[in-house]
Amino acid sequence: MSTPKITDSHCHLDFPDFEGRLDEVIANAADAGVARMVTICTKMANLPQVQPIAEAHAPIFFAAATHPMSVASEPMVSVEELVALAAHPKFVGIGETGLDYHYTAESRDAQIESLLIHIEAARQTGLPLIIHSRDADDDMARILTEEHGKGAFDCVMHCFSSGPELAKAALELGFYLSMSGIAAFPRSKEVREIFAAAPVDRILVETDAPYLAPPPHRGKRNEPAFTVHTAKVGAELYGLSYEDFAAQTEANFERLFAKAAAYQVPA
Repeated sequence: MSTPKITDSHCHLDFPDFEGRLDEVIANAADAGVARMVTICTKMANLPQVQPIAEAHAPIFFAAATHPMSVASEPMVSVEELVALAAHPKFVGIGETGLDYHYTAESRDAQIESLLIHIEAARQTGLPLIIHSRDADDDMARILTEEHGKGAFDCVMHCFSSGPELAKAALELGFYLSMSGIAAFPRSKEVREIFAAAPVDRILVETDAPYLAPPPHRGKRNEPAFTVHTAKVGAELYGLSYEDFAAQTEANFERLFAKAAAYQVPA
């Protein structure tokens, strides 16, 4: 019986943790059934390192943005820059952008300005917005709701570990919640309850590698192959077989990341 296919919808393969190991990491992922990965560029200055990874490896796609924690130290990206990137056949998302008031609350205004630029780029390209939100639930729910009212866009709440009100606001807008290794941590009961209450057709899985390795690898470097451990927890939450949950998250990913789903490997 073949291994069910899943997608790691969010990882950081340009980080130093993977230097010189990419072929091994991709092979490990394939062995586990992780057939696709989206590697995320968190600073536009790092694009020359991220884009070639996607170009060199058939299973890898990429997204780019200025991470909210970097907004204060990086030049403000423009809508035009992000829209121009969408011409690349493997550029499949706008992100990760968002709000982070945990360590970087002092740059709140700049973070909001940056988020609005990324939202407009998502509108213009039709590519999904990839949102990072930490300790910013009220602002995030308000901005996403207000902006969606001005013009629709698609979105995933990456590595969702916020509160139930932000989950409710996102789901009401038709957005997706992505399940990371956090959902598999023993103490993450509230996060699991939020996922269990969400429609299964709005769930993605991810690693956020090299961070947040799920048990039994907790505390070690995470990698895309470990998406499987989070997906097994997801299957249990929904009372599904692993095969059925994997198939559902694949369908969800392909609905949201339609450009990745339609990608044909050049002959």
